[in-house]
Amino acid sequence: MISSARLTKVVLLLLVWSAANQLVQGQTYTVLHSFSGADGASPYAGLTLDSAGNLYGTTLQGGAFGAGTVFKLDSAGNESVLHSFTGGADGGSPRAGVILDSASNLYGTTANGGASNLGTVFKLDQSNQETVLHNFGVGHDGRSPWGGLLLDSVGNLYGTTVGGGAYNWGTIFRVNPNGSETVIRSFTGVADGADPRAELIRD
Repeated sequence: MISSARLTKVVLLLLVWSAANQLVQGQTYTVLHSFSGADGASPYAGLTLDSAGNLYGTTLQGGAFGAGTVFKLDSAGNESVLHSFTGGADGGSPRAGVILDSASNLYGTTANGGASNLGTVFKLDQSNQETVLHNFGVGHDGRSPWGGLLLDSVGNLYGTTVGGGAYNWGTIFRVNPNGSETVIRSFTGVADGADPRAELIRD
């Protein structure tokens, strides 16, 4: 004979299972956009959502020059290419997404392109005008940022590079609003790690 306490546990478990099952069955998967190549290809990173429900992201390849894009997807699923990277001075092959500031400017990194073909930190304003804030490959400033950026309250951008730095094992860097870059940490490739490929977080 089943005790009342055990019976209560069984009933509760069945209720939880039933609720979870209904939740799973109630979810709908919808394709918002399929990339064609001309509008971008191989989206590699996550998306950024604004207050109006628009999504912003990057593609590693595709676009007008084959070197990736920054795109916008509105709440109705309509896609707009905001910038097509040339792979030259403006950067190329973004592996990370973009972030938004309070003025709706977008910031991101490219793994390639720029003055030394070792990546950039870029800004895309509300008019979709792209500005390279920093070109990697000068001295020991790092190379090939794969991760996204972190924005602080005064407009400084923080990120990581896969390589470069004093020991050629990657860096943590800061780029201030006027584009001046500071290496905060050069990884040694020993006890402190090497080749960071992701964005930072702040406490």
